[in-house]
Amino acid sequence: MQRSTGPVPATRLARAALLLVLSFLAGHACATGRPAPLPAAGEPPVAVAGFDFARDTFAFPNEIRARHPDREDLYANYCFVLARGLRQFFLHARFDPAGPRLASTAYAARVRAVVARPPWGPPSPPEARVVIPGYASLREFSRAEEAAVKAGLGGRFWTLVHWTNWRVTFPVTRAHQAQVAAEIVDELRAGRLVQLLVTNWPAPELNHTVVAYAAVPASAGVDLAVWDPNDPSAPGVITFARAGRRFWATRLYDTEPGPIRVFRMYVSRWL
Repeated sequence: MQRSTGPVPATRLARAALLLVLSFLAGHACATGRPAPLPAAGEPPVAVAGFDFARDTFAFPNEIRARHPDREDLYANYCFVLARGLRQFFLHARFDPAGPRLASTAYAARVRAVVARPPWGPPSPPEARVVIPGYASLREFSRAEEAAVKAGLGGRFWTLVHWTNWRVTFPVTRAHQAQVAAEIVDELRAGRLVQLLVTNWPAPELNHTVVAYAAVPASAGVDLAVWDPNDPSAPGVITFARAGRRFWATRLYDTEPGPIRVFRMYVSRWL
């Protein structure tokens, strides 16, 4: 068969250009300089100051449709909404347990005010934070006012079709994953929660998001402690192995342990 020497169709050029741009952004989504080395075994953990898993997380889960096929009222496919919202509450909300409690509609409005602020920006100063009166923490508030919190967090559509979600279909290098691991630890050192897109595509099991809040050095690498929207009861663990320069789902809800790919999420308006 003779090789064509004619012009390349515009659709193929457009597809190639798109893949090139997305691949570049996947590898440079959050590069802000050379990250510091990963902490070595025996060094102290790196954790976000002031964050408490039992206090600063939502009390209710993102539910999984496959586990509840007969229910139509599921709060399902909201993992991106919850993970982003967790960061926004940590950055922009302040709880006042001594304040008078509000009606549910007023609480929903306060939640909308919190999630209207960017999760990638700096933390709001205390006097500029959205005040949640009557409750001491996000865990307490979301347990007592679950319906109002869900209403205020809003819909899931735009998080599901966010253009960077397509990164899960692309191959990535071990060097890229090592860079991501180093950036995660750098962000934790700086006191910032890190939202992660995690996948074992093409397996249909895991296309999900979690929030890293601590890194614990281990002999073979680093264990990342994460809040998993699917399991608010206990921390999950993602391990970065130094030798293979890859991530491993060590303990993620409803996921078999095994290799995964990891990307950072919501680090800017576009990524």
